[in-house]
Amino acid sequence: MKLHTRAVVAAAVTLAVLAPVAPAAAEGHGAPSAIAGAHPRAGRVLAVPGLVNARDIGGYATYDGKSTRWGVAYRTESLSKLTADGVAALAGLGLDEAIDLRTGPEVQADGADQLPAGVTSVPLAVDDTSLFAFMGQVVRSKDPVYQEQQLGGGKAEERMESLYRGFVTNSANRAALGAAVKRIASSSKPVLFHCSSGKDRTGVLAFSVLRAVGVPESTAQGDYLLSNALRAGVDKALRDQVKAAGYMENPDLLIPLQEVRREYLAAFVDEATADYGSFGKFLTAGLGLDAATLAKLRGRLVG
Repeated sequence: MKLHTRAVVAAAVTLAVLAPVAPAAAEGHGAPSAIAGAHPRAGRVLAVPGLVNARDIGGYATYDGKSTRWGVAYRTESLSKLTADGVAALAGLGLDEAIDLRTGPEVQADGADQLPAGVTSVPLAVDDTSLFAFMGQVVRSKDPVYQEQQLGGGKAEERMESLYRGFVTNSANRAALGAAVKRIASSSKPVLFHCSSGKDRTGVLAFSVLRAVGVPESTAQGDYLLSNALRAGVDKALRDQVKAAGYMENPDLLIPLQEVRREYLAAFVDEATADYGSFGKFLTAGLGLDAATLAKLRGRLVG
């Protein structure tokens, strides 16, 4: 990815500090180029031009010796910048719906999903605590002292942990996450869900779905952490760009916001357990998933 002008970087920082500036196909992960009309899965990772953090949540073993089904639920980053080739590849998944967890301001800034014909976009906003706007403001300041004050000394990590606790404490967030799970459970066709970078809001939704159908916590955590490997290249490219353009002397300050970490997920799980008594009760009382919905979800995802 070549930096052409400082304006390009400014826009990238403002709109997508935590997302690829110009994402390529999922290179370096054994994923061949997708063919229009063909299923673009190459193992777990999806070979969709324009996406790097896109994958199937099938193939995970459950407590009772079964496993989650392939080709039923997919998690990705934003679909707003997909090219025609990316949309054609996405069509191979046979999707019914694409659940968009981005907020209204994010969608307005970044653009609506580019979807194959017949796929419905379902907006279910989960608050990102204005993380993108905050990061754009900090980076555009070009002030290394201010940037260190805002992001250094563990402050970036604290902001991320607060974000994850808010997935539990914010009632609108719980309602959106619960509604997303219900749509996955009730759909008769494959469903895709995403946020901007496909790592935080998408990560906790995937974790919750996997836990709800009997996937062990360590396995569900492994799916969550996979975002780091898939996003490493584009995240480093963004850091290199903001440094080259003179926006940051120490772009590594961004790393805690670009990565997913066990501590962030633990903040989510610990808050859910503290508020509801157990993670299972969070699923039922917090997300509003009754026994019938959980049974339907398991029937849909586990075979």
